[in-house]
Amino acid sequence: MAKIIETTEISKIYKMGNQTVEALKSISIEIGKGEYVAFMGPSGSGKSTLMNIIGCLDTPTAGSYVLNNNDVSDLTENELAEIRNKEIGFVFQTFNLLPRATSLENVALPLIYAGYGKSKRDEIALQALANVGLGDRADHKPNELSGGQRQRVAIARALVNNPSIILADEPTGNLDSKTSYDIMDLFQQLHDNGNTIIMVTHEDDIAHYAHRIIRLRDGLVETDVLNQNITRREKIEVVE
Repeated sequence: MAKIIETTEISKIYKMGNQTVEALKSISIEIGKGEYVAFMGPSGSGKSTLMNIIGCLDTPTAGSYVLNNNDVSDLTENELAEIRNKEIGFVFQTFNLLPRATSLENVALPLIYAGYGKSKRDEIALQALANVGLGDRADHKPNELSGGQRQRVAIARALVNNPSIILADEPTGNLDSKTSYDIMDLFQQLHDNGNTIIMVTHEDDIAHYAHRIIRLRDGLVETDVLNQNITRREKIEVVE
């Protein structure tokens, strides 16, 4: 399996006044293309810091991070932004949709930065919405959609640039249980289609959709194990 992510002894230190906070301590992990991995850990474990570094939202204080054969450890803000737009699709707990934009406009947003013309943006974005079961909601704004539908729009936006990895930060945190499982079924489909998925969650039942679970504690990897009891619902229906 080809490696898509490799961190080597990365650490992250924050200065807060006279205090020094070591959020990560010598983290070395490898994630292969097509893997489905969950990061878990209590508050303060370092999982969000690790997600931010893997998502090129931050850089390590020490160590190296190689994403898709590119060392991104010491890139500038502009270089990181370019990598993020090309290589990474983000799905957030709070959806992060533009409230006055339609579903189509929200999904098409990353394509503006990628340099696509409007007609091509709309074509690609509409297909992305169709792929998550929302082709008929293209003209709806976020306040006209349910929570589950808004998260599907966010997932379509994450996929629209055909990224190397999908990073999902507590993707079910604002959803009820049934809608959460519907969204996890969608992630299951995305993984079945060959997408590499990395998810941060504090919910054990959600983590068990992943094929590998990495638990962090006090800035270190506590355990890194293959999931022997993967949650999988064989009959998946797109819920409108």
